[in-house]
Amino acid sequence: MLRRTLLGAAAGALAAPALAQRVSGTLVLYTSQLQEDAAGTVEAFRAAHPGVQVEWIRGGTNQILPRLRAEIAAGSPRADVLLLADSLSLEGLKAEGRLRPTPEADTGNTPAAIHDAERMFFGTKLITTGLAVNRRAPLQPRRWADLTRPEARNLAAMPSPRVSGAAAVHIQAVAQQPGLGWPHLEALVRNGLQVRGNNGAVMQAVAGAERAYGFVIDYLAIREAERGAPIRFVAPEEGLAAITQPVAILNTARNLPAAIAFVEFLLSRAGQDLAARQGFLPADPRVAPPPGFPDPASVRLFPFDTARAAAEGEAVLRRFDALVGA
Repeated sequence: MLRRTLLGAAAGALAAPALAQRVSGTLVLYTSQLQEDAAGTVEAFRAAHPGVQVEWIRGGTNQILPRLRAEIAAGSPRADVLLLADSLSLEGLKAEGRLRPTPEADTGNTPAAIHDAERMFFGTKLITTGLAVNRRAPLQPRRWADLTRPEARNLAAMPSPRVSGAAAVHIQAVAQQPGLGWPHLEALVRNGLQVRGNNGAVMQAVAGAERAYGFVIDYLAIREAERGAPIRFVAPEEGLAAITQPVAILNTARNLPAAIAFVEFLLSRAGQDLAARQGFLPADPRVAPPPGFPDPASVRLFPFDTARAAAEGEAVLRRFDALVGA
């Protein structure tokens, strides 16, 4: 299986310095970041570019995209920049011709593998799906395949991929992997995998020992462990699916210089330091992860074809729904 380590992924080629002039004016940002994180991101960007006023609207991706599409239909999209949870959302906009290629953006030391090959959108961090494991679990897994063993029967849970975007990416990434794929998903279901709600519901089930193993996003498990929950976060050896909280510029952007500056800020050392301070695994391998995260050198990411996932997404989710009886 092709595997890529976080530190081993090739760094993105540096483009010629963009926008040497000072940027100014109003930048309109639509983001799915949490309120506190969005406010911190805007504040840090404005500190670097005090001439720019940022108007920002936050909401879940399932709120931001309908709003944007309604604006597009009305002929008046307001956003210059989108900062959303996962690349699948942006693949759809890319296919519709709504995004602007930005080859001039300086991607710093972030890996080319997490950016769109045509530079329509750029991953800004790594939010992986791994395992929250109760410390009293009968089996301490090292691999995803361990959860198909008899000792793990009826002890694993995961969020619904119809609720959690990260869970949807996880299912699609596993389905694409040689050596795992649908046989692995089918074996998990035969072994009693439970699908419930969102990441928080799964985390609660594992922390409360209702389930021994939960498929959850990394920072949630790590934060709960730091607060004293009897769990640990495990990055299985076969690899992890990741959402990258990508940033993209709309092809209708009114303030292009400020939009490019925003993209470059997120990918710069300052932007990657900010991601780490906010409790996320930075994309730049030079930047130390927050306390409690595994060593980035030891974490492998699943190769993931986002264009394929966007095209097959609904069919994959329907197949998984049928598998679990949803």
